[in-house]
Amino acid sequence: MLNWQTFSAIYIRPGYTDMRKAINGLAIIAEEQMKLNIFDSNVFLFCGRGKRSLKVLYWDSNGFCLWQKRLEKDKYAWPRTETEAQQLTIEDLNLLLNGLDFTARHKDLKYLSIS
Repeated sequence: MLNWQTFSAIYIRPGYTDMRKAINGLAIIAEEQMKLNIFDSNVFLFCGRGKRSLKVLYWDSNGFCLWQKRLEKDKYAWPRTETEAQQLTIEDLNLLLNGLDFTARHKDLKYLSIS
């Protein structure tokens, strides 16, 4: 089992990615479009147009690892724009991989005063 705790950050690419892309194509997207260092201990997530297929890319000390998960029923809750996208927590990732909408959780409430 992969230990997600070993990674520094988990990044999600908003919008749709061509799921025909393999390691090299996804690494170029992460490096050039997302402007991130693909050799850091980061995880990069990509989703297909139908929101049923998800690919995970990361560097593992001596090579890239790529794995894919496809939901047989339902769809991934996937951000469409950069403003909707965010850096994910491990809890968010676990929800996402289980096919749950991590964006629907309760938002932090911020008040200025009681009265």
